[in-house]
Amino acid sequence: MILVEFDRQLGTQFFTTQGRPVLYQHLFWFFGHPEVYIMILPGFGMISEIIPVFARKPIFGYMSMVAALFGIVFLSMTVWAHHMFTVGMNTYVEGFFMLMTMLIAVPTGIKFFNWIATAWWGSIEFTLPMKFAFGFLATFLIGGITGVYLASVPVDTQLHQSYYVVAHLHYVLFGGSVFTIFAGIYYWFPKITGRLLNRTLGEWNFWTLFVGFNGTFLIMHTLGLEGMPRRIATYANPAWATTNLIITASSFLIAFSVLLFFINVIRSWRGGEIAGDDPWRGNTLEWATTSPPPPYNFAKVPPVRSFMPLRDLRESGEIAAEPKPEPAPA
Repeated sequence: MILVEFDRQLGTQFFTTQGRPVLYQHLFWFFGHPEVYIMILPGFGMISEIIPVFARKPIFGYMSMVAALFGIVFLSMTVWAHHMFTVGMNTYVEGFFMLMTMLIAVPTGIKFFNWIATAWWGSIEFTLPMKFAFGFLATFLIGGITGVYLASVPVDTQLHQSYYVVAHLHYVLFGGSVFTIFAGIYYWFPKITGRLLNRTLGEWNFWTLFVGFNGTFLIMHTLGLEGMPRRIATYANPAWATTNLIITASSFLIAFSVLLFFINVIRSWRGGEIAGDDPWRGNTLEWATTSPPPPYNFAKVPPVRSFMPLRDLRESGEIAAEPKPEPAPA
């Protein structure tokens, strides 16, 4: 209805005869681009929980982080047509979507600086969840920077449907979602099962995933800049063969990493090291009960005085800090 009103009042061409060939693209991306943020916002939440725990500091700029979250939610509805800069839209419409796409980088950047400032001068413990969180920061930063480039109409017109776009997409989605999912699983697996995931297998899981991911997608940027199109079965330029061979080999390293993860989950679930109730000295209430928790969760409802209630109880001496577990043997 909003698009129809734009046609009637502002002279756009979403539903008119001239615009009808690309109407499906508008409707698809009007759904599809906000859906990308639906995938990544839970990961943002997990990272905002994990980094303060292992930096032993409160999250930096809590209110600005929350405001940035809502900024992303609302701005995500205004950027869909940056996927369509080559379909012949009005120059002013393209300019609007270019501006909004660049603008959405602002709240995302605010959240990024919140996480960096939280870790800055913190007493950081490089546990497996923290390593995956830092892996997310490194890869998502690259995806965000290339996204700013692609927001520019002249740049996107040249790189559209090239491997540069494939690289950007995976740095945002894989780096922004998969690394956060692994961080969340390694962090909350002890709460779900009462056991820690094996650290040695976890280290192999992280490094093979990090190296394999960057080996697969980082050099795709060069292929895109050299003009290799996406969605092709083969290619005529022999100069691209070596790069594509590295990409293929690295993609198998990603698959090997995921296999290691499943082996780790199965082994640890059956006979992993006992985690204890609060192995990470967490900030939130799920760690205030046993691992795994009983059906009723709490025999007595803990007091909540801030967004870090368990940390508050620990610092006030109302509960004792649980000793930190030793790393599991290989």
